[in-house]
Amino acid sequence: MRLSASAAIIEELFHRRVLILDGAMGTMIQRETLGESDYRGERLRDHPRDLKGNPDILTLMRPDVVRRVHDAYLDAGADIIETDTFTAQAISQADYGTEHLSYEMNVAAARIARAAADDWTKRTPKKPRFVAGALGPMNRSLSLSPDVNDPSKRSATFDQVKSAYAEQARGLLDGGADVLLIETIFDTLNSKACLVAIDETFEQRGERVPVMISVSITDKSGRTCWIEFQNASVVCPDSVRPDASVIVPETITGRRCPTRSENVSSANSAALPLSVSKIVSTRKRSAPPSARFSIAWL
Repeated sequence: MRLSASAAIIEELFHRRVLILDGAMGTMIQRETLGESDYRGERLRDHPRDLKGNPDILTLMRPDVVRRVHDAYLDAGADIIETDTFTAQAISQADYGTEHLSYEMNVAAARIARAAADDWTKRTPKKPRFVAGALGPMNRSLSLSPDVNDPSKRSATFDQVKSAYAEQARGLLDGGADVLLIETIFDTLNSKACLVAIDETFEQRGERVPVMISVSITDKSGRTCWIEFQNASVVCPDSVRPDASVIVPETITGRRCPTRSENVSSANSAALPLSVSKIVSTRKRSAPPSARFSIAWL
């Protein structure tokens, strides 16, 4: 299977210098002080549910706002910008009654980010910019029951989660994403469903792009929110496809956490070097020391 044209460029840059990933989209959107009408637009003017608080819908209703956020991060020095798609899959969008727009939202989000990245690359051709299609953690867990009295109960099945992520991945790739970022994942089974969905999407398209995983860390022991260790987050993608294009840099696993990053980096120190050694951006099974800190967050 062929690799995307941008994959080789990204890999080469990883070995040369630190690449800067942008920061949060949601807090930047909050600065815009938008109202309900901004989230509805004319198209969803009569929608039966409130839409304010669904930032991903702005890719369709207020693309100018999303573009301003991308431009701000690119102006600050970002090499990679994330799409405004943290909850843009059908399961999460069902809370707003907009699940039928999921694919369209992802295509639009990727196109907005693509246009911004391309414009800034034209300004400084020696500093290419890239688009990471963001697939957020979802509001359902495959590993945890929503009912304390029924440990076996689940709010979604593996196939439902996989299907939702597959639709999202297709939209992001169709919109022009260079990379797919499984972002702030807290459940390794959800992560596996997402990875399987991405891998099947690659097979259908006959082309792969690099995949990045951002794992959410909750305490000093290095555990995730559902008491899974970082080693499991590394083994999970390896179990899906051992030679897949997965990037799990230490700076990603260390920065998306509700405790101080230095505590996470020092705790569970055996796991972090393992995750670093698993950088396989183009089917290579190891990475030189210079690639260990290849990504930083703004």
